[in-house]
Amino acid sequence: MGRLEKLDVRLFDRVAAAHPRGLDLVLPRLGRSADHGVLWLAGAAALGLSRNRSARRAAMRGVGSLALASVAANVVAKQLTGRRRPAADAVPMARRLLHPPITTSFPSGHSASAAAFATGVTLESPWLGAAAIPLAAAVAGSRVYTGAHYPGDVIAGAALGAAMAALTLRWWPLRDDAPAQAARARVDVPALPEGQNLIVVVNSSSGSADSVAAELRAQLPRVDLRIREEDQDLRALLEQAAADVQAGGDIGALGVVGGDGTINAAALIAAERRLPLAVFPGGTLNHFAADLGIFTLRDAVAAVQEGHGGSVDLGRVTSKGPAAGEGDEEGDPETAYFLNTFSIGAYSDLVRARESLQKYLGKWPALGVGLVRVLAQGKPTRAVVDGVERSLWLLFAGNGRYDPPGFAPSFRRSLDDGTLDIRAVDGSHPLARTRLVAAFLTGTLSRSRVYQAAAVSHLRIDGISGTAHYARDGETTPATETLILDKAPHALNIYLPHRDPV
Repeated sequence: MGRLEKLDVRLFDRVAAAHPRGLDLVLPRLGRSADHGVLWLAGAAALGLSRNRSARRAAMRGVGSLALASVAANVVAKQLTGRRRPAADAVPMARRLLHPPITTSFPSGHSASAAAFATGVTLESPWLGAAAIPLAAAVAGSRVYTGAHYPGDVIAGAALGAAMAALTLRWWPLRDDAPAQAARARVDVPALPEGQNLIVVVNSSSGSADSVAAELRAQLPRVDLRIREEDQDLRALLEQAAADVQAGGDIGALGVVGGDGTINAAALIAAERRLPLAVFPGGTLNHFAADLGIFTLRDAVAAVQEGHGGSVDLGRVTSKGPAAGEGDEEGDPETAYFLNTFSIGAYSDLVRARESLQKYLGKWPALGVGLVRVLAQGKPTRAVVDGVERSLWLLFAGNGRYDPPGFAPSFRRSLDDGTLDIRAVDGSHPLARTRLVAAFLTGTLSRSRVYQAAAVSHLRIDGISGTAHYARDGETTPATETLILDKAPHALNIYLPHRDPV
């Protein structure tokens, strides 16, 4: 028996002989509550139900870290070691587990899961971590206190769990919740203290829009709320609301409650009519609102009441020529705008697959089934990009530079930088899809030959074949033979949370 093992046994014997008051009632029960990760999954569910974005991200990173740690400890590490469990006779009967574990002792799976969840939560939210870490330490300590593990097993498990949580940063970088610098100079927008002269269109089919509308009416009692019913045309409702704002004579604004697709429609109308737009997050993801620093309804309400605003760029798509795959008849150029993203290839195919299945399966199951279908049946899109013939699994354009580079785009630090963030997955390389997945899993996407990225102000796409649509802020649109992407700088005035000067 080596020195470390002898020390481990002595420490275990000391804990077994100790009789601290009150712990016999607490630690065994706490340890049992963490069986199969139940304690941590319940905590993640509570965080996920909150309206705090950092809490929801903490829950997701915590659960992801727990899953990695559980596999690493229980499936891999335990199979490589054969350490026997401590003798239960040394532990008082009142502290022993009702169902002693039968797996090997090293490392402690409970400790690995506890440390992984607590570390994952702390990475996203140090304030939540201040509560999670002591709880995780208590669960880990209970494994020695109840005689299930030696102290060394617990220390090794905790180290493994923390390492698995840190490893998630390689694939999932931390999000910076600092709001994007929407405008370098403040734009004057009218202050509407009680919501007077503010007409807000609520898309009731978007996420939590109904509950947001009820809160909005309470906080802005003079707001004019217009609820879009299922059979109503959203654009027509927005057009009428904008016209009524202008007809009111007094200075007013257009507001919208919904997700990114709804906000896109409202933004175009507000930009065309030169009306300021108030965005109240009420959709499933709310990427644009988050990039503005609008994480809660209160953020948007305060901006409207105080009259804080700025301007943002819009991405612009100009379509020329016949629809892809159709005849030679060429119509007048058409212009469309996007707040967040444009793409052709696999993503737009995925959006269309989801839309075709959503009414039968629901949004998220439809997305999963659509992903499997696209990966199995998809083919590269062929196009001439700025004069170079390309075979592409994906061409992505972001309205402004997205972070992090070399990963899936997550957030923007500026919404008026005049650039398009271009990311492409080259389909001409052998096994391009497989290499892409492998690069993502190993965190080497930025160095992969199948992945390219650039920041430009203008992009021309000709001769599109292999797809009939492009995606714009999650909505699909028929693709024509030529698409020109550029920016409409400072095209939209928008209410923004007040930021103290740096």
